[in-house]
Amino acid sequence: MEAMRAVQILNPSGEVTMPRPERTRVMCVANQKGGVGKTTTTVNLAVALALHGNRVLVIDLDPQGNASTGLNVPHHTGVPDVYDCLIDSVPLAEVAQGVEGIPNLWCVPATIDLAGAEIELVSVVARESRLARAIAAYPGHFDYVFIDCPPSLGLLTVNALVAAQEVLIPIQCEYYALEGLNQLINNINLVRQHLNPSLDVSTILLTMYDRRTRLADAVEQDVRNHFGDKVLQAVIPRNVRVSEAPSYGQSVMTYDPGSRGATSYFEAAQEIAERGVKESR
Repeated sequence: MEAMRAVQILNPSGEVTMPRPERTRVMCVANQKGGVGKTTTTVNLAVALALHGNRVLVIDLDPQGNASTGLNVPHHTGVPDVYDCLIDSVPLAEVAQGVEGIPNLWCVPATIDLAGAEIELVSVVARESRLARAIAAYPGHFDYVFIDCPPSLGLLTVNALVAAQEVLIPIQCEYYALEGLNQLINNINLVRQHLNPSLDVSTILLTMYDRRTRLADAVEQDVRNHFGDKVLQAVIPRNVRVSEAPSYGQSVMTYDPGSRGATSYFEAAQEIAERGVKESR
């Protein structure tokens, strides 16, 4: 079974494809609470979609640069990164790097320089829409653009919300998970009112689900009751393989494609792809 799952996920023949959207879907992965699986979700969904025939760009907007690490893209000081695009208007195409071993995937890395961007952006003209302009000016076509946000609600996250059409919120199946959610939804509504009327919270993904606890079950029920159809059926379990993969500069898809973590992210990616095609009809 595990070997069959691995072949399905790695898709070596390239025969199995996930549906491609009619136009680029720009998805911002946001939650101001840290440690809920934003970066892990961004990296694994991007790899799953890219392995199944979609052209995908990941923009790492977190100064910690974890998405860049997870895709094994160099992001040490001196590497051209997303900071250059936001502050110096360098085109995204000059900064994007191809991800090794995954032909349809590109990544715009984040270096530690990005930590200062929050303050530097304050005095820049049209500071909230710098990222949106950079994406719009990209010469190639992508099916998906994933933006990995920092765990805060500052100007970098606002840039991501203005650039995106959809917000994907990973929610950890723990009690505190629901506490900060209200604040995030309020901020998204503010951005929608003033800066980006087409922004929509399209997808909620439950992460770090431990089916041995009643609490995880209760949180899942709460989230499903509150958000309804926006919550994906696929749920990401707590899985050692998912945690180990970044230390090898890999996603769980390529690190251990037969694991439960890889299967869950594959199912989530498939659901996102199918929903996108339904909605564009």
